[in-house]
Amino acid sequence: MADTLLAARERMLRDHLEPRGIDDPRVLEAMRAVPRERFVPPNLAVHAYEDHPLQLGHGQTISQPYIVAATAQAAQIGPEDVVLDIGTGSGYAAAVLAHLAARVVSIERIAELSAGAGQVLRNLGYDSVELIVGDGTAGAPTRAPYDAIVCAAASDGLPDAWMEQLAPEGRIVAPLGGRTGQRLIRRRRSRDGTITDDDLGGVMFVPLVSGD
Repeated sequence: MADTLLAARERMLRDHLEPRGIDDPRVLEAMRAVPRERFVPPNLAVHAYEDHPLQLGHGQTISQPYIVAATAQAAQIGPEDVVLDIGTGSGYAAAVLAHLAARVVSIERIAELSAGAGQVLRNLGYDSVELIVGDGTAGAPTRAPYDAIVCAAASDGLPDAWMEQLAPEGRIVAPLGGRTGQRLIRRRRSRDGTITDDDLGGVMFVPLVSGD
């Protein structure tokens, strides 16, 4: 089984990531390093490296591998960066981000999901990931500023709190829109404060829900 999953992980890179423009070697290595099967329900482990979302329960999903890789690549994360991850879910994306950044702060509003993710992350040795149960729309101001903020749920607009917690030259990568249409957006803040947005293409995420 282990050899089969390792082979599936390599096929994921070869068939689903590299042909679709994932070419950052650090992102590819992070995707190669993280055992996605550990972050999905045991009965779905055989499907871990297929390029589609998988159900986690609580109405949540683990994003397809391509989306995780595309988000990480768009965030342009450096080895000294601090990253805010909105929507811990299974913890898989946080693990990928941990291979790219110095520190990851990951927020999840559903305590059961956060606890499960924390157990897997600890077992795999991801000590640079800090998990918080709370309202992702509020960010985590006591740990700010963040060089990058990534989000795995869609909203109509980027919360003001994220912009307030974004470092100069920081990046936010998040889906915007509703169930009928969403776009993955990268917002960048230059050192002089100029804001620019890049449209990275159509996506479909679960909605971002406030903890209120």
